[in-house]
Amino acid sequence: MSETVVHVAKGRSRALDFALEAAVIVCASLFVALSARIYLPIPGTPVPLTPQNFAVLLVGLALGSRRGFLALALYLAEGAAGLPVFSPAGAIGIAHFVGPTGGYLLSYPFVAALTGYIFERGKPTFARAAWAAVAGEILLFVCGLSQLYLLTHSLATAISYGLYWFIFAEVMKVMLAAGAIRSWHGLFRHP
Repeated sequence: MSETVVHVAKGRSRALDFALEAAVIVCASLFVALSARIYLPIPGTPVPLTPQNFAVLLVGLALGSRRGFLALALYLAEGAAGLPVFSPAGAIGIAHFVGPTGGYLLSYPFVAALTGYIFERGKPTFARAAWAAVAGEILLFVCGLSQLYLLTHSLATAISYGLYWFIFAEVMKVMLAAGAIRSWHGLFRHP
């Protein structure tokens, strides 16, 4: 009899763990979606300034590589399905993926995974979090600028549209994400 009770309790525990993990991933995708709704159009570039990259970095640092990837893959699926999760500055739904911000968007799961991977592989220090966020930003901008290059056929134009305007803001996002996760690190556990 006691073995049956233990088995049932383990089953409930696994179901509860799964439900909790799913809730964390859904909430993280919604956090990124909310950050996309805050945007500042910049004259001279089709790429708006948003706190969305900060949210992606924070999700990767907080949830780790696996859960961060899943949260951002869910975010892209929500947007592809037509939910209003992308910045309202661009097209609607899946059309975002072929527009000027498509490279950035499509990189998000990989940015979160890379950022989380680097951060979870050592002591949770500010320096490690900052290094992980910088690596994520490099990947983000390589992908974003690649898409802009495909659209403009000019590396100079792609860099002008997708990098110069954002350098200061991205440095601030890296520092804020590293500082926030260092302060909150005890709240998140990486399985």
